[in-house]
Amino acid sequence: MKSIRDLTLIKMHVLQTPEFRFADLKNFSFQSHFININGLQMHYLDEGPINARPVLLLHGVPTWSYLYRHMIQRIAGAGNRVLAPDLIGFGKSDKPKKTKDHTYQAHIEWIRTFIDLLYLKEVVLFGHDWGSLIGLRVAAEQPERFSGIIISNGMLPTGEHKLHFMFKIWKILARYSPFLPVDMAIAAGVKGRLGKEERRAYRAPFPSSKYKAGIRALPNLVPVSLNDPESETNLKAWKSLGRWEKPFLTIFSNDDPITRGGDEYLKERIPGAAGQDHIKINGGHFIQEERSAELSEIVISFIKKQIHDF
Repeated sequence: MKSIRDLTLIKMHVLQTPEFRFADLKNFSFQSHFININGLQMHYLDEGPINARPVLLLHGVPTWSYLYRHMIQRIAGAGNRVLAPDLIGFGKSDKPKKTKDHTYQAHIEWIRTFIDLLYLKEVVLFGHDWGSLIGLRVAAEQPERFSGIIISNGMLPTGEHKLHFMFKIWKILARYSPFLPVDMAIAAGVKGRLGKEERRAYRAPFPSSKYKAGIRALPNLVPVSLNDPESETNLKAWKSLGRWEKPFLTIFSNDDPITRGGDEYLKERIPGAAGQDHIKINGGHFIQEERSAELSEIVISFIKKQIHDF
């Protein structure tokens, strides 16, 4: 008799990136952990004291937990427990082969289940890019699980605002381009130079185009109009976030056209954002590649000054 996991893999046509693809990645010597979520293996990093307050780092598209490698070391070194999962379809996690398997709701349920299975409480969320779209929805549904939120170059869109033409180009590439250059996409979101080893690391999870269903699906699930099916659900989530009084901080870069202005929208609508030292940093979309030390110190300070005193 086939196991539940085997049946899930058959139904979803799941791929697993060979481990050798991740060999000797620069500055990435963390121990890997895996958890079974509805028959799918989700990979995550878990560093720092296990009984300390958990800091949940959620990445976006087309990155994986490698994006947070420098921040993990520093934040965990300050005495916090740091968890950085790879979204399903990314990094070392299982990769459903069909784009239709990557629904917005599915990704929310996968992260919510991850939090539940690890019994995480008083979580400090750090959401970036799609990590914000997912993390804010989970926090809106289960606010009791979280003690604070930091959003960096991300939002919870409802289709009410026009998106930058660069994002429209990315959506077209994601859907139609036979060649999706992951490392080039990330390099385009960094003001400085993305090194050769870093490029290799970002390409590692995706040996070929058939591994990239998640990258193709998620950009086209972002609500871009009020008629979008996800807009209604996100508007409901905003009702919950409109009552969020726990510490809420924004850290946005000054040279990211895709998310520009999102920090103002968040600050205006979330009560917990009042009185916070919201920050603008010089950098592109993937500021973790450029300003990891500064970002880490901001997170550490946020936990010490805001979360502990709340």
